[in-house]
Amino acid sequence: MKVTWLGGAHDEGGAREELARVGVLHEVLPLSPDAFQPALDRLAAARGYVEQDIVELQPTTPDLEAIGRKFAGEHLHTDDEVRYVLDGEGVFDIRSADDRWLRVVVEQGDLLVVPANLHHRFMLTERKHIRCVRLFKDRGGWVPHYREAGSA
Repeated sequence: MKVTWLGGAHDEGGAREELARVGVLHEVLPLSPDAFQPALDRLAAARGYVEQDIVELQPTTPDLEAIGRKFAGEHLHTDDEVRYVLDGEGVFDIRSADDRWLRVVVEQGDLLVVPANLHHRFMLTERKHIRCVRLFKDRGGWVPHYREAGSA
């Protein structure tokens, strides 16, 4: 995982510390299912996640551009957003406590938990490929609630 402040004006460091301050969890897990699944099971038991699936976005995904636009809009969920990257890469922009953007690039092996009610957005990289395990407490809580322009 690579973390930076978005925009040159705030490139003063402390980005990883700010992620922790706003409740974002990051771990690097082994890629073998025999190794990562027990770690995901422990996380699920500790945080109350009851569902798991795998999602993949790639250039051949139907309506990829429309899906990308939906994810790229600033939003939050009433449930945590949990992603363990099996393959590919993606970019999460996550709001700091003082409403600045933190850019988080995730890649194979990264587990990222964006807590409920934290504004963020997601984009694919130029590779346009990511395959992730997702964990949910309730799929109904994973509905995006978009932030209105100009609100802070």
